Amino acid sequence: MTDRLVLVINCGSSSLKFALLGEADRTPVLSGLAERLGTAEGVLNWKAGDIREQVLIADGTHRSAMAELLPLITRFAQQPLAAVGHRIVHGGEHFTGASVIDDEVIQAIKDSSTLAPLHNPAQLTGINEAMRVFEDIPHIAIFDTAFHQSMPPHAYRYALPEYLYTEHSVRRYGFHGTSHRYVSRQASLLMGMEPGHGAWLTAHLGNGCSTCAVLDGRSLDTSMGLTPLEGLVMGTRSGDVDPNLHSHLARNLGWDLERIDNMLNRESGLLGLSGLSNDMRTLVAARADGHAGASLAIDVFCYRLARSLAGLAVALPRLDGLIFTGGIGENSPLVRELTVRHLALFGLAIDPAANATPPGNPARQIQAEHSPAILVIPTDEERQIAEECLALLDFTATQSAEQEA
Repeated sequence: MTDRLVLVINCGSSSLKFALLGEADRTPVLSGLAERLGTAEGVLNWKAGDIREQVLIADGTHRSAMAELLPLITRFAQQPLAAVGHRIVHGGEHFTGASVIDDEVIQAIKDSSTLAPLHNPAQLTGINEAMRVFEDIPHIAIFDTAFHQSMPPHAYRYALPEYLYTEHSVRRYGFHGTSHRYVSRQASLLMGMEPGHGAWLTAHLGNGCSTCAVLDGRSLDTSMGLTPLEGLVMGTRSGDVDPNLHSHLARNLGWDLERIDNMLNRESGLLGLSGLSNDMRTLVAARADGHAGASLAIDVFCYRLARSLAGLAVALPRLDGLIFTGGIGENSPLVRELTVRHLALFGLAIDPAANATPPGNPARQIQAEHSPAILVIPTDEERQIAEECLALLDFTATQSAEQEA
């Protein structure tokens, strides 16, 4: 069988991350990152097997970055692309799964841009440039929010006047859906269950962090809400604060909305608590050296994470296991240890030796004897996006065949 190829693109306002993935091989054929776009210092770093190169992007535009990508695809792809998959942060209530990009989908992404002003416009730029460079190939949108569209109303509605939801789409959406979907499925395989089965609490922990309650492949609740600011303590984001904080700061400090928004999104979280860094590795090292701010930041991070996981447990009929993923979740034994200490009520306990396994290892179990499963599973959002693209192509082909018959 032909090993179909999917090019996955994740476009930011100043970056363009990509991966060329085969259907069967778990290792990308080609992957890379164009960064510092929008400046004169734009650069494209890519790797294919043992080959690694860096290319300067003279004008620093997304268009030029995509133009540099085309010959690389031609060089390393052994066959035409089956699809180009685009990661889109916010799809509002429009999308519950992968969608072939057409004028209607593009308009819906534009309509959702008010809910993700830093992400959706940049990702539309990526779509436009990719469709110009890779013509006559299906382009498919995969939405971070789509996985969470299975949440029931009691989980996604805010206790606000009805018209704010019906007329202005104010509700909880959730994010990191591709990652939560991927690791919960991998957990079922690791534990010998039917693929996609199980009742899981998942913790995606990076610079952005979120938790999710997943039952048999469906999101029942998650920590992020209308925007990615709600929920956990993150690298520079505060997570949950008193909703009246805005008016308190406006009245007492004279701050306007822009300043408050900037503080909550870019000056808070681990960085704000520690006064040192938003990088967990830096904070763990500083904690070991007795830095009080770093110690406080880690303690608050882990307590708030445990509290979120405990709260999400009410969405599940049982608990088959807890999953850690993302840069922090996969690589910080200290964060996993401190978080699980707060969850003793659920019978969760870590095996210290298993937990101390160095980073870079495959999916593994780290629970102590008699504890529910505690899993560390490296996320692979690009692989999940590629698989959803191919599944949509297969579904579309089957529908066409049935109509012709």
